[in-house]
Parts: sequence; structure tokens; C-alpha cells
Amino acid sequence: MFPIGDDNSGRRTVPVVSYTLIGLNVLVFLYQLTLSERALTDFIFDWGAVPNEISGGERLITLLSSQFMHGGWLHIGGNMLFLWVFGDNIEDTMGHARFLVFYLLTGVAAGLAQVLIDPNSLIPLVGASGAISGVLGAYIVLFPKGLIRTLVVFGFFVTVVMIPAWVQIGLWIVLQFVNGFASLAVQTRETGGGGVAFFAHIGGFLAGAVLVWLFRDGDAYERQKVARRGTRPYQQLGQVGFRRR
Repeated sequence: MFPIGDDNSGRRTVPVVSYTLIGLNVLVFLYQLTLSERALTDFIFDWGAVPNEISGGERLITLLSSQFMHGGWLHIGGNMLFLWVFGDNIEDTMGHARFLVFYLLTGVAAGLAQVLIDPNSLIPLVGASGAISGVLGAYIVLFPKGLIRTLVVFGFFVTVVMIPAWVQIGLWIVLQFVNGFASLAVQTRETGGGGVAFFAHIGGFLAGAVLVWLFRDGDAYERQKVARRGTRPYQQLGQVGFRRR
């Protein structure tokens, strides 16, 4: 299931921070593509968040820099898609400056959560997934019944359905917990290139669900709530309530 749009009823501001974050992530990824294999490895170890270093109080700045690095096309594509779909309404409820601080803080919390689970790991953490998980945590708290336009692919069967946020995001975070604890049950160390930092996703999500109460603007949130409540069913299917992506 791939989210491709959501209900934008009541959103009044242009999500310039979300767009800027997407642009910065894409630019850094394009820069990575220009590097040789050796230079790319050095770049990742220089600016990725290495748990062994973070747990020792070293190079804490990489908790920020690592949020703008990605390990491949699918990695950056999936992350930027989620930020594109879910970031705009959260930015609208917080305001641009507060959203930027919220995004970076949840990304830092995500990195620290993974460091806490595996403090001696020498594998760098890279990606915006933790911060975007924070956005998802905020979204499910603020708009649990918000409808998400979702592309469903099952073999040769392809369709678009409307799924409530609490179902789509809820299933996603359940999978993170299941996979995260399953990874703890099998104590193996990968030497080639890591895998998925599930506890970074969990940490970012929980941080977002909590911090949203401090960062949201009450008036903007109420405006969106009232607008969404008044959205008619046919509008929710794409006439007005959804932005085509």
C-alpha cells in the first residue's frame, strides 16, 4: 500500500518547509551519486550517525546530518513520498518554524532510540525515516480519521482506495514493533550494510506523538478539524478535499 494523497481540507499555508526538506534530501542524494564507491563510504561514515560514537558522546552533530542521507533510490523515494503526503498538514498546524524544529527533534530522538538499543554498533544510521516517523506520529494523533488516498498493488490487481489514517499508520507502526522485536530475538551482526533501523522508526513515531502537543497551533488545528468535519463524501474522493499527486 502506497499513500498518494490525503485530505487537505482547512489547510491554508504553503508547506515551504516540507518542500525545502524534500529538496535538500534530493540534492544530497544526487551528490552521493557522483561519488566513487570509496568516497561514498567515507562520506557515509563521516556524516552518518554511528551508534558506537554517539553512545560515547562523540560527533553528536551526525544525529542531524544523517537525516539528509539515504542508501538508495527506494530508500529516498519512500521517505520523500511519505513526507510529501503527510508533512503539509502537520506543517500547517504548527507553522513553518515550529514544524522545522519538530521535524529535526523527532529525527534526533529516532537516532537516539536506535543507539539505545544497539549502542556498540559500528554501522552508520542514515535516512529521514526517523523524522518522518515523527510526522506520522503527529498525524495519527491529530487526524486519526483523516482519509488517505492509497494505491494498492496486489499482483496484477491495482486500485486506489480511501483508508483512515488510524488504519494505515496504525498498521505501519505495528509492523515496526513486530520487526523491531524480531530483530532483537536474532542477535546477528551484519557486516555488509546494515538493514532497517526499526527502533529509530519507533522512537521517532513516539516522539512525534508526544511532541505534537507542544508544537501544534491550537487555532490552526481547530480550523483543520472543522473543515474536515464539513467535507462531504464526494469531496473526499478527490473533488475538493484531496490534492492530486
